[in-house]
Amino acid sequence: MKVLHGLGLRLFACIALFAISTTVFAQNSTREFRSSQLKGKVLEVQTNDGKYEIQFYNDKIVETAFIPNGEEKGVSHSVVMNPEVEGLTLVEKDGTLAYMSKGLVVEISKSPFSIQYLYKGKKLISEKDGYTKTDSTENIDFTIDKDEVLFGGGARVLGMNRRGNRLQLYNRAHYGYGTHSELMNYTMPVAVSSKKYALHFDNAPIGFLDLDSQKNNTLRYESISGRKVYQVIAADTWEDFTFQFTELTGRQPMLPRWALGNFSSRFGYHSQRETVETIDHFLKDSIPVDAIILDLYWFGKTVTDEMGNLAFDRDSFPNPEKMIADLNDRGVKTILITEPFILTTSDRWDEAVREEVLGTDSLGNPYKYDFFFGNTGLVDVFKPKAIDWFWNIYKGLADKGVAGWWGDLGEPEVHPAELLHVNGPADEVHNIYGHYWAKLVYDGYQKDFPKQRPFILMRAGAVGSQRYGMVPWTGDVSRSWDGLKPQTEISLQMGLQGISYMHSDLGGFAGANLDDELYTRWLQYGVFQPIFRPHAQEEVASEPVFREHKTKALAKKSIELRYRLMPYIYTMAFENNQTGLPLMRPLFFEEEDNQDLLHISDTYLWGDAFLVSTITDAGLKSKEVYMPKNSVWFDFVSGKKYQGGKSYTIKTREENIPVFVRGGSFIPMVQGMKNSNGYSLKNMDLHYYHDASVKKSKGKLYNDNGETPGAYEKGEYEMLRFNSTYESSRLTIEIATELGRNYQTIDKKITHTIHNIERQPKKVSVDGKKVDFTWDKQTKTLRFTGELIAGKNQSITIKLER
Repeated sequence: MKVLHGLGLRLFACIALFAISTTVFAQNSTREFRSSQLKGKVLEVQTNDGKYEIQFYNDKIVETAFIPNGEEKGVSHSVVMNPEVEGLTLVEKDGTLAYMSKGLVVEISKSPFSIQYLYKGKKLISEKDGYTKTDSTENIDFTIDKDEVLFGGGARVLGMNRRGNRLQLYNRAHYGYGTHSELMNYTMPVAVSSKKYALHFDNAPIGFLDLDSQKNNTLRYESISGRKVYQVIAADTWEDFTFQFTELTGRQPMLPRWALGNFSSRFGYHSQRETVETIDHFLKDSIPVDAIILDLYWFGKTVTDEMGNLAFDRDSFPNPEKMIADLNDRGVKTILITEPFILTTSDRWDEAVREEVLGTDSLGNPYKYDFFFGNTGLVDVFKPKAIDWFWNIYKGLADKGVAGWWGDLGEPEVHPAELLHVNGPADEVHNIYGHYWAKLVYDGYQKDFPKQRPFILMRAGAVGSQRYGMVPWTGDVSRSWDGLKPQTEISLQMGLQGISYMHSDLGGFAGANLDDELYTRWLQYGVFQPIFRPHAQEEVASEPVFREHKTKALAKKSIELRYRLMPYIYTMAFENNQTGLPLMRPLFFEEEDNQDLLHISDTYLWGDAFLVSTITDAGLKSKEVYMPKNSVWFDFVSGKKYQGGKSYTIKTREENIPVFVRGGSFIPMVQGMKNSNGYSLKNMDLHYYHDASVKKSKGKLYNDNGETPGAYEKGEYEMLRFNSTYESSRLTIEIATELGRNYQTIDKKITHTIHNIERQPKKVSVDGKKVDFTWDKQTKTLRFTGELIAGKNQSITIKLER
């Protein structure tokens, strides 16, 4: 054995590795090993037809690039991580090279040439045929285990296990989809395995991701062209996996706090008067609302022929500046839809042609074509001149007070293969068009509005689009029970792939289906999805203020709960921003060895504290819900206790879907907001779910002004950290305050509610001083108040009967 580079102490690990790696998977039979060398920390392996470059990003992420003779590696559109890894080792033995970090090993057999990957001594995956070329595609095959479950490929409706499907990689809308959709708005060349690793094919052009459709234990990536580069991401836990994946591809910036509130939205508001009167209804009915979204009627009176005007129609909106300002004074933000299509009949067509901002034909002329909305050109979002032109339109509207953007049809919806962008033909950049459109808006805000967090709602993107603040939705879903059923699957899958704000049009979008029960159940689920945004075609109202009395009342109750939970939700958003941990998490995050949970999507975790189970059938009277083991769970409404590790038949209630809270959880809440302008921790509630089996637990509450980009990094924040200890009939709760260097906090009056206190407490003291309390024997709840002085810590002691 020859140790070529690295730590001598790693030698014994290498010997063990070679001992277990006995299976050779032959690659392309014509590929021959020629030589290898380390250039810095990049291992170069020369073959007869090209060069491999193997580079570690850290101990858990490695990249393999094959660069055929005469080609270049190209650049990534998805990866932003800089390689930072020490202690790499390269070992050669018996015709095999092993390049390894402290966790991952890349093993290369010289003859026959093959590559396989191991993590902490266990095989993950191996190349089967290496990169091969056909008349129309460039492919790479991998051998996978016969039992592993596969997730990924972006947004689809195929069930949680997507193995057995050949997934087209071409962003395309699926209007009115229900319980099955093979191709949707947001595809990604990512395969995530139940063995807690992923393959990310770091390439933009269209193609296919074949997840063992031939049932021969083969995973294949096919592309029409481009980079032959992929990363292997491995992890010990699912939380670690999402951390590593977003470390590689970027993390979601904090949204403005108002974006976590309720939206008023439909297709669409036809006039300034209709817009204002809609908000009047919300305020009259005391239903919280934070934003109103204007669909395409803001720039024209008709659906067709006016797209691309990108300016207010002054007939319908005579004074938009005043409208926006007045709404803002009432705490309601204005969001406008925009599309990248400039119709030849629009007011901006001549300008777009003159400024040369459109995709072209082979002769350099604007490429014109017909689609549903009219004869059109397409903004070339990759072209510097077009970026400046498009952004200046956004900037002009933002200067008028527009607070957020809806980028629609950004797949792009129709994108002829013959159309040329500045960086290549349509099919080579189709799947990153939305990604770069979001980047255009995000970069514009950083340049011209650096103190404002952007809100960027779009339905198509790529791997890594989260780092540009993209908030995607699940497309034009059917307004039906079949449309509701797959929504959790889509969001959970996308969260695994770094996209944590995927959400649905609450109530469903497509079809004039007036179903009050469906609407109610969808909004009840919406409390526990990342964005709360009812939206639909206008034939049946999407806004709760226009529904019949009972439905409106139930919707109001859901919206009020959403606002009460704002401190918890905002803290989840912060955790996602810092670690990439999704807001919605599959049950297998909780029990990583329970294979049955790999297929469940209708019950999921909402952060660490909540277990949520959707109701997706009309008239459902009861539902089986599995409670994860190693915890006790409490019904969020009734307080009934359930032991984890079992399934229970839960009777449904009209007022809410089944929601449970983990024993030992802290849930911070606030009361009484009309919108997020009223958000304050001056008077807050803190719920703690006590159980004698929970000896220690912790939680936190993150807070900032809800507006400043990078507030945490700038020291403009506060964090309350909660810790509980239970021992010898004494429950102690500690509150530790962490203040950023540039944050001014306030005193807080905290109403404490301790759940599951089965016997009347003897004494409650705050910082050693006895305080009054109430105890409800029937609900087993203890309540008392305490004041947390600005910047101080606090200790609470509750003495219970033995």
